[in-house]
Amino acid sequence: MTIAPLPPLPGVGFKPEHFAAIRADAAGIGFFEVHAENYMGAGGLPHAQLAAIRADHALSIHGVGLSIGGARGLDRDHLARLRLLCDRYEPESFSEHLAWSSHGAEYLNDLLPLPYTPETLQLVCDHVDQVQTALRRPMLLENPATYLRFAQSTIPETEFLTEVARRTGCGLLLDVNNVFVSCTNDGTDPRLWLERLPLHLVGEIHLGGHDVEALPSGPLLIDSHGAAVADPVWALFAAVVARAGPLPTLVEWDNDLPEWSVLAAEAARAGEILAAGRAGLARAS
Repeated sequence: MTIAPLPPLPGVGFKPEHFAAIRADAAGIGFFEVHAENYMGAGGLPHAQLAAIRADHALSIHGVGLSIGGARGLDRDHLARLRLLCDRYEPESFSEHLAWSSHGAEYLNDLLPLPYTPETLQLVCDHVDQVQTALRRPMLLENPATYLRFAQSTIPETEFLTEVARRTGCGLLLDVNNVFVSCTNDGTDPRLWLERLPLHLVGEIHLGGHDVEALPSGPLLIDSHGAAVADPVWALFAAVVARAGPLPTLVEWDNDLPEWSVLAAEAARAGEILAAGRAGLARAS
């Protein structure tokens, strides 16, 4: 299995509200990404719009409901619907989160963190293997935004992600905003986290906005996907690109949607940093 071949360009999440504007002008956008669970119906306007987008652009499908870290086995019906969707659109990339969101018949509308232990590592690897076998394609696994630490954790997050990739052959989706949110909440250094991650395993980067909630203990960062990318996250992204060169980079904006021009401007800023990384590689060679 190989890491997904998205173009090393800026992409954005596709939202139906932007469909007309995208059809009029999507210059500079290298790919679009959609949440899988929004397209598991058989037809209708959502699929008509997505088919039109797919005809002209590379596509990434991003899952939010597999609950790869869940203690029980994966939902086989959900996995079957996901396979049908991937077979229908043949995306360049499929990704999911290192998180859990279900317990038995209960589904929690959140991506919840995991203790990083040998037992969890084996569970996640088993589930990633199951997904890749069912979809007949490699997947990317995304680092989560976290708001607490488990006392039971014995494996550093970067080591955990690296070992999942080594054992299963999956790639990694590096969410730079999630790194900044998690490390800020945890009181650790996001640059050091990034230095410990083998970037050759990364098949896609995510950038998104976050909110800051003032608490008596200090500020708490919330991964909201409802604001522009913050300057410290841009700086971390630039450092990653300087090391790894240009990688497919998605700007996520899922809540409080702006006008298309605002989202396109965020993608253009990502494109400038990717171009600088490409020029740096050329000079080094």
